[in-house]
Amino acid sequence: MEYDDRNDRTIRFEQIAHAEIKTLTTLANRVLATNPSLSVLQEPHPQLIMQQVTDPVEHQQFNLGEIVVTPAEVSINDAQGFAMYPGKQERAALSGAIIDAAVAGNHTHAEIIQNKLDTVDERRKQQRDETWSESQHTAVEFETMENEL
Repeated sequence: MEYDDRNDRTIRFEQIAHAEIKTLTTLANRVLATNPSLSVLQEPHPQLIMQQVTDPVEHQQFNLGEIVVTPAEVSINDAQGFAMYPGKQERAALSGAIIDAAVAGNHTHAEIIQNKLDTVDERRKQQRDETWSESQHTAVEFETMENEL
């Protein structure tokens, strides 16, 4: 994935939320090794949020139910970072926020971090496509009864 606009964080938020915890902590530790000025603005604490989905027939949103997520927010060298990681994952959320702040603030490792997130994201999409193609052979085509009447 080509990620041109580093000010548009929507894609990065999704990449962080889907990355493995080990990847996030490795990248965050790389940033922290440069000894930046770090402030934790929102400590990571699991909380419930409402999951909304869109009905595929009526195209209306509805509340599916509550899910557990862990948000965190930091400031690194005056650049703010935020992450929300699924489940009770304080380390992943804090690491994700550090990564977001590093990329948003154009940290020394920002390019390396974004390239790694892009690679992880491409791998996830490739796995999803492979899973989808494997399930295609289970599709059933139904005949209409028009010819029989």
